[in-house]
Amino acid sequence: MKLEKLQRISTGIKGLDEILGGFPVGRSILITGDAGSGKTIMSLQFAIKSAEEGFGTVYITTEEDETDLNFQCNSFGWDITPLIEDGKLEIMSLAAARAVVTEAEMKIGIESMNEDIGRLLEEVPPDTKVLIIDNLGSHTGNLTPYEFRNRFDFFVYELKKRNITSLIILDSATAREFNEIALFSVYGAINLIKRENPYTGRRERVMDIIKMRSTRTPVDFVPYRIGENGIEIIEKVKYE
Repeated sequence: MKLEKLQRISTGIKGLDEILGGFPVGRSILITGDAGSGKTIMSLQFAIKSAEEGFGTVYITTEEDETDLNFQCNSFGWDITPLIEDGKLEIMSLAAARAVVTEAEMKIGIESMNEDIGRLLEEVPPDTKVLIIDNLGSHTGNLTPYEFRNRFDFFVYELKKRNITSLIILDSATAREFNEIALFSVYGAINLIKRENPYTGRRERVMDIIKMRSTRTPVDFVPYRIGENGIEIIEKVKYE
């Protein structure tokens, strides 16, 4: 009996593809990291590569609008306009809608309704193959750990059922509260870290590939930089 291999899709980062072989198709990957670590840049690289390869790609941003994302893309020489015009890439900004809802809720004195993670599924077109959510933290306000676990499990389950390959970003504040819970549900998890190198005393960026099921992963941190072409892996890695 021939064993089937898990299909992969390019991460958009050459060195990371060499390490992982790509992200597993139809699975959810959790991306965490402090401000300035490159979470959005990594997600944009994945979105652009996926759209270029013909996968219907949706980028949901809950904190920025399309103009802000365009500024980021332009700074690296990425022109996403043709991909959007061809219908290969869709940018969905929920920031403005969230601000309106929050303002209305403040006026009538009720708790935020934005914590319903399941609402995001209603925004995803049926033909979507790749989904990026940047970031999910804005939809977790006031949730208890138990509520977060139930809703996050359901969210990941529905994405898998629809065979959508997804990157789910959690900001550092949300990750501190719910990261351990989220790790149980996702297929893979990568943490982007800014730190001081203990040997050189210089600041550096490294990624910790916490887990990636069905994938051989390195035991050491993976050094990277944010260069003129986006995120670049700068050193080969060692495996156990």
